[in-house]
Amino acid sequence: MSGQVLVLGGGGVAGIAWMTGLLAGLAEAGQDVTAGSDMLIGTSAGATVAAQLGSGLSLEELFARQVDPALQSRELMAEIDWAKFAADLQPYMSASMTQTEQLRNFGRFALDARTVPEADRLAVIESRLPSRDWPVRPTRLTAVDCTSGELTVFDAASGISLVEAVAASAAVPGVWPPVTIGGRRYMDGGVRSADNADLAAGAERIIVISPMGMDSPLPTFTPLSEALSGLKDGGATVTLISPDEASVAAIGVNALDPATRVPAATAGRAQGRAGLPPAF
Repeated sequence: MSGQVLVLGGGGVAGIAWMTGLLAGLAEAGQDVTAGSDMLIGTSAGATVAAQLGSGLSLEELFARQVDPALQSRELMAEIDWAKFAADLQPYMSASMTQTEQLRNFGRFALDARTVPEADRLAVIESRLPSRDWPVRPTRLTAVDCTSGELTVFDAASGISLVEAVAASAAVPGVWPPVTIGGRRYMDGGVRSADNADLAAGAERIIVISPMGMDSPLPTFTPLSEALSGLKDGGATVTLISPDEASVAAIGVNALDPATRVPAATAGRAQGRAGLPPAF
């Protein structure tokens, strides 16, 4: 792998809006990182953004889909109590020894949880995507197999629909149902890592846009700090963008709340207009 890779991380509907606004603002500042990227890697919210970027719509049109009520996708309201989430998850994880065991047990938690029907969630994902066709540019979307605990990376050669791949990548355990693909069930790629930035190894330049930043509330088995250190040690030039103070306030305490879209997108755009932070 060479060239530039754009990594888009997880962060709910607020994260989708913030990243979209950020990318639009960067383009306004003369730093369109989408046009200059040879590959996109998306996890959860980032999978949605990666798919949208390959739809043929401009950044302005994608931004409008976040802030114009007439263009916004149909979303389901969800609330998450992180303390209760951790308490409900703990019995599944207490006997886990290896990372694979932990991910398998996380998968059991996801499969046991009561959620909305899978068809309802797939309809939401479909409404988010301006195009159901896989992007022409190489695009890799992450998910985790609930039974094996293995990371799965879907792309155009995987033989599944873009809607299925995005839905699987964004299937937050305990909140949204695992997605059935080829007789197997898949959960959010963010269970392994909120960003899965380590998958960009081998690229010369890597831009990581992380709505959760270094302090993800989800348990993670590949911390972003470790992934970035590994990429840098591998010779890559790495740029990390996470929400600034105004964007954190706009995203608020529930990134799954559809009402966050307008303030998060607006704050992201303002942050993007300030340009890219220094690489490290």
